[in-house]
Amino acid sequence: MRSRLPLIALASLSLALPLFAANARPAPLHHYRHASHHLRASSHCGIVAGHASHTILATPAAVGCRTSAAPAERASRTLASAAHPAPLATRPAHSRATIPHLARVHFVAPLRGSLASLERQNQRDEAEGLSRIEDDSQLEQMEGAGDIVPLPAAYGLRINPDLPVNRRYCRPWTSRFLTDLARSHYARFHRPLQVNSAVRTVEFQRALIAVNGNAAPADGDIASPHLTGAAVDLGKKGLSLSEISWMRAWLLPLQTAGKIDVEEEFYQACFHITVYRSYTPPLSQPAPPRLTAHRRHATTTLLAAGVH
Repeated sequence: MRSRLPLIALASLSLALPLFAANARPAPLHHYRHASHHLRASSHCGIVAGHASHTILATPAAVGCRTSAAPAERASRTLASAAHPAPLATRPAHSRATIPHLARVHFVAPLRGSLASLERQNQRDEAEGLSRIEDDSQLEQMEGAGDIVPLPAAYGLRINPDLPVNRRYCRPWTSRFLTDLARSHYARFHRPLQVNSAVRTVEFQRALIAVNGNAAPADGDIASPHLTGAAVDLGKKGLSLSEISWMRAWLLPLQTAGKIDVEEEFYQACFHITVYRSYTPPLSQPAPPRLTAHRRHATTTLLAAGVH
């Protein structure tokens, strides 16, 4: 009986071995290859690229390895790279900002005065029958007769608050000129112009000479045109370069046409402007006001429009 038990055990064992061998499966080849490559990469190059499931294995060229990979290892890395492609390379962003073209200010030469200009202003005023106002009494009489009128109350024109009330008068055509200029300037720049000086009397001019050596004489061939009430001074203080250039461009055609004379002063920082009767047409002409204004300012408006 004892002799049969080992035989039975051996028979059972021989039957179980094939069954165990049938159920046992070897590990996939790529696991062994990956493990061997992982160990070799760690031992030879000192760098572990990471697991293939979430990190692309580094190539020997990338990690500076001193040994070449076996064909099987290269095949394994090729398969891993195909399954997990490397991320796209990035570069620093280069943005090109477009700089807007700034409008240039077209330079217009200053309208400088001269001795000849001052003589011409006196000659023109005398030829037009304009007399010099001697004192305040004569000024009041001319105001009552309508020979001089108050400075225009335009929204684009203000008066220097230091200017005395009885000096805030000018000739009717000068008032019309100020209205046109102030309207055009305000429409372009949305800022008012300022009148610093208007009519003067001979008495006042002589007192001015005593404190201002640059003031024009009160009599003679080069007397101040302010004495007739036809001249005004517009301040330049506070005006931008664009506004000053625009003023020059607006005034120049009128001076060329003989409608006005301009002396741009720098010591007092103002535009001294003498306006002549010819600025407005005679009352006997039946030309419509709108058509007259359009014809009068056509050249002036076109030239001033080119100033930025």
